[in-house]
Amino acid sequence: MRFLHLADLHLGKRVNGFDMLEDQRFILEQVLALCQEHGVEAVVLAGDIYDAPVPPAAACTLLDWFLTQLAARRIPVLAIAGNHDSAERLDFAAGLLAGQGVYLAGRFTGAPRQVVLRDRFGPVEFVLLPYVRAATVRHYLPDADLPDYDSAVAAALAACPPAAPRRVLVAHQMAAAGLCPPQLAGSESAPLTVGTVDAIDVSRFAGFAYTALGHIHRAQRVGSDTVRYAGAPLCYHLDECGAEKSATLVELGRRGVEEIEPLALVPCRAMRHLTGPLAKLTAHPTDTDDYIWATLTDPTPLPDAMAALRAAYPNAMRLDYQPQGAAHAPGEAALAVRGKPFAELFQDFFTRMNGRPLTAEETRAVKALREEAAKA
Repeated sequence: MRFLHLADLHLGKRVNGFDMLEDQRFILEQVLALCQEHGVEAVVLAGDIYDAPVPPAAACTLLDWFLTQLAARRIPVLAIAGNHDSAERLDFAAGLLAGQGVYLAGRFTGAPRQVVLRDRFGPVEFVLLPYVRAATVRHYLPDADLPDYDSAVAAALAACPPAAPRRVLVAHQMAAAGLCPPQLAGSESAPLTVGTVDAIDVSRFAGFAYTALGHIHRAQRVGSDTVRYAGAPLCYHLDECGAEKSATLVELGRRGVEEIEPLALVPCRAMRHLTGPLAKLTAHPTDTDDYIWATLTDPTPLPDAMAALRAAYPNAMRLDYQPQGAAHAPGEAALAVRGKPFAELFQDFFTRMNGRPLTAEETRAVKALREEAAKA
């Protein structure tokens, strides 16, 4: 069986105020093309399908279209809730959808949902474990000794039969190989607290042929080739500029995983970080629809710099300054601001964020607000 491992779609997400639905539709169309090209027999969605518990209507419409397209191709879908999803909403009509080959696991109710599909070698069992907290597991297993997050997930998985060569786990959790945490991408919302209650050791997944993880936005293996984060299919943070995104194609044979292949996903708009003087960056712009983070090296801030940048790159997301020769070591940067009056510090901050200095009226407003705050 060939299945495609996806995660962290975050449908409905906005990045720096920009609506990403068009970009997400473009990527999902690409996923459908990959399914056709590679003979995919199932699609796994490992959580954070939506970006918010109450997603916008357009995001729900996009998911409806995607699932309908997969169902029309007779490609089963195995999806779980992530920490961004509403488990109860994702479970809506789950029974009806199962009849169309769309298997949803929103809420954890004491044991993971198990779905059996078949290929030419026989049954393939998918174990669907939605995002859980330790308190959730304790509620359903009150007699179990669950001192931390790791033991809670272990107890949740204990209901599964012994190890099998053709069993796949789908989970949305923070996993670590010993003391080695996964590499973050920049857009994850959960803190990385490996070594405390918030991380699961990958040894908990030893009984599965493959573990399809969601939650971390950078595609990577965790401890072994068969425990993987698919990563988000798009860049969702400026720290991810230039990152390569993919979907993970997994082939199960008679005795387990035979091949794992990342399939490149190419966005309709790249996310790029440009550095240089404003005049140079805007003189001969290329790929002007891309999302741009610009670091200007002009010696002084320029008036209406963002407006000039967006005239060349309409989807410019961020602008900051680093004049040539102005880079400081962290200690030097602290010394540079120490002793500066508040008005000067705020002026520097405002200019850095907006690409222009405060006007006289704005300066008076800031002064009045500071005096009012001091009285309070």
